[in-house]
Amino acid sequence: MKKALVIEDHPDALEVLTRQLEMLGFAVISANNGMEGVEKAIDEKPDLILMDIMMPGMDGREATRRIRSNPETKKIPILATTVLFTESELRLCIEAGCKDYIVKPFTFEELREKILRFSP
Repeated sequence: MKKALVIEDHPDALEVLTRQLEMLGFAVISANNGMEGVEKAIDEKPDLILMDIMMPGMDGREATRRIRSNPETKKIPILATTVLFTESELRLCIEAGCKDYIVKPFTFEELREKILRFSP
């Protein structure tokens, strides 16, 4: 079974993403902040990471950069999940190392489409 790591600081959003990913056939691992997410990415080596961008402490862009800097995790696809929607903010997500992004709120179909583009 494919593994997905969801890094999200809002419990409701984490629960929804977990359910949606399970419906898509993923075993889900979760982290509540950027630092925990980096650690779990290294320990678990998931097939996919969904990264919240706006989190207290280490934000999603910094967590993405750290995951990308590790040889063991640098190729894991990372999908930014964000409420940020300006072109410059979204470009920063890509520059940090996210493969793509999806703007909250999004539908299950939109999430499925994004994941199918690059999920193993």
